[in-house]
Amino acid sequence: MNHVPSREMKEHSLKLPEVIDALVADGLVDADQAAAFKNERRHFTTEIHPLVILAEQRWKSLQPPHRVLDMDLLTQWLAAWSGLDYLHIDPLKIDFSAVTSVMSNAYASRFRILPIQVKVDEVVIATAEPFQRNWEAEIRPILNKQIRRVIANPQDIARYQVEFYNLAKSVKGAQAKGDVTGGASNFEQLVELGKNNKQFDANDQHIVTIVDWLWQYAFEQRASDIHVEPRRDLGIVRFRIDGVLHQVYQIPMTVLNAMTSRIKILGRMDVVEKRRPQDGRIKTRTPDGQEVELRLATLPTAFGEKLVMRIFDPDVLVRDFSELGFGDGEQATWRSMTAHPNGIILVTGPTGSGKTVTLYSTLKALATPEVNVCTLEDPIEMIEPTFNQVQVVPDIGMGFAEGIRALMRQDPDIIMVGEIRDLQTADMAIQAALTGHLVLSTLHTNDAPSAITRLIDLGVPPYLLAATVVGVMAQRLVRTLCPQCKQPSGMRAEDEAAWNALVTPWKSKQPAQLYRPVGCLDCRMTGYKGRVGIYEIMPLSAELKRLIATRADLDTLRQQAMREGVKSLRIAGARKVAAGVTTIEEIMKVAPPANALG
Repeated sequence: MNHVPSREMKEHSLKLPEVIDALVADGLVDADQAAAFKNERRHFTTEIHPLVILAEQRWKSLQPPHRVLDMDLLTQWLAAWSGLDYLHIDPLKIDFSAVTSVMSNAYASRFRILPIQVKVDEVVIATAEPFQRNWEAEIRPILNKQIRRVIANPQDIARYQVEFYNLAKSVKGAQAKGDVTGGASNFEQLVELGKNNKQFDANDQHIVTIVDWLWQYAFEQRASDIHVEPRRDLGIVRFRIDGVLHQVYQIPMTVLNAMTSRIKILGRMDVVEKRRPQDGRIKTRTPDGQEVELRLATLPTAFGEKLVMRIFDPDVLVRDFSELGFGDGEQATWRSMTAHPNGIILVTGPTGSGKTVTLYSTLKALATPEVNVCTLEDPIEMIEPTFNQVQVVPDIGMGFAEGIRALMRQDPDIIMVGEIRDLQTADMAIQAALTGHLVLSTLHTNDAPSAITRLIDLGVPPYLLAATVVGVMAQRLVRTLCPQCKQPSGMRAEDEAAWNALVTPWKSKQPAQLYRPVGCLDCRMTGYKGRVGIYEIMPLSAELKRLIATRADLDTLRQQAMREGVKSLRIAGARKVAAGVTTIEEIMKVAPPANALG
C-alpha cells in the first residue's frame, strides 16, 4: 500500500476522484470500474464525504479475502494511506463533558472534527480530512497541549458531534438549575440544606434529553441492565453487556438525582419516597420503533437512590430453543418433559442465568388456544397476551402460596410459579401437580440434583417429590465468541490441562480445534458477542424416584443421574467449546466444579 505522509500533502479537503485513484493505486478497486464511476459522477458536486459515497457502492476489494469496502474498511484504508492512526469512536468510552470543553460546537462543526480524549499533555481529535491541518495550529496554543489527529468514520464524527455537544449542553443546563448539594437523600451532606433548597424539575427538557439519550445507547449497545449509581461527588452510569458491567458515564450528582426522578415518574413510582426500595416498569421504543420493556428497581444507599433498569426484549418470547443454546438431544428431552399433562418441572440456576427466558419461551410454545396458561410472578417480567399473568403482592397477603391457591380456582392447565422460596409455596405447587396441573417453577441451586435436596431441606416429604417432579434442568449463560473475529488456536499445554479439568470424569475426546477471542468493532473489541445457554437436564427416572423416596443423599442422586446419561453443565459447555461457540475459560467461570455431576 502506498502510504502518503500527511505532511507532504498541500492543505485541501478530500475529493472523490483523488480517493478513487488512490484505491486503484493500492490495488483495491478495478481501474475500469473506477474510471466508469468517475465519469458517471463528473458533473456532481456534493458536500458528502467521498468515503460515504464509495461505501454506498458496496464494491468488493480486489485484495483477499475480498471483503466489501464498507465504511469501516474504507476508513481504515484512509488512515493507513494518509499515515495517521485509525480510531473507532466508541461513545461508551468517551468523557463527553471533558472533550466538549476543548472547543466549541461551532468550531468542531466548521472543520468536521471531534475531540475524543483529553490527556495531561495531549488532546486526541478525530477527523476524516487528513490533509486539513490549519485548525490544528489555531487551537494548539489555546489548549497548551499537543494535538494528535486520528482518522475516524466521517458519519460517526457527524453523528457524535451533534450528540456529544447536545448532551453536554443538557448536563450543564440541568446542573445550572439544580441543587448544588446533591439532594437530601445524601445523608453526608444534610448540613448543606440551609444553603440552597432549590429543587430539580424532573421534566426539564435537559433531563428529558439526557434520559432519552441514555436509553438509546443502552439499546444500541445490547445492554441488559442500566445501573444509575450515586457516589459522594459524582453519579456513575454503568451498562451490563453480555453479563459484564461497563462504566460508561460520570454525571454530576444534581443531574443524576433529576434523572432518577424523571425515570421514577415515567415508571409511576413515588418520587418523594426515597427511604425504601420501590419497583416499577416502563414501556418504550427503540429508535427503530421496536417496543422494549424496562423493569425498574430503586434502593436507598449512603449517597442517594440507586436505580437499576433491566431491559427486556419482547423478541425473546419467540426465540426457538436452538437459539437459546439447546442441542438437538437437549431439545428433545426438554420437549418430552414439558409435554407431560401434570407434574412439576424445575429450572435452576443463579440470578441472571436465563431461567426466566427459558420459562417464557417454553410457555409460549405450550400456550395454544386449547390450554389455559397462568403465571404467578414477582414481578411480572414481560407482558405476554397469551398468558394470564398475576403479580405477587405480599403486602396485601397475595404471596406465591396464596396466588397458587387462587389460580387453582381459575381452571388452569399450566401454572408457572416465579420461584419456590418456602415450604408453603412448595406445598401448594405439589398440590397443584397432584390435582392434574403442569407446574413450572424456578429454584436457586448449583445443579439439577441439588434442586431435589433443596426441596427436602425446605420440608417437602420425599415421597411427594417422587410422585410429582417430572424433571429438573440447571442452566447457565456463557458469552459466545464473536463470529467476525474469532481465530483458531492450537491446543497448548495449559489448554489441555483446562480441557481435562473440564470434562472429568467423562474424559471426552479433545476437540480438533479451539478458538480464541480477538476483538473487533463488531464486538466492541471484547472478542465476545452475545450469550448462549448451557443446560443440564435430568428427567426423573423410576430409579431416581425410588432413591428420592428413600431419602438418598445428594452424591447418590448425582451418581445415578450420571449413570443414566445426564451430562453436567461442564460437559454441556465442553460441547460448545468443541463446536467453536465459546472458550474453556468462559465455561470454567460459570459452570459449577466437578463435584456437581462431574
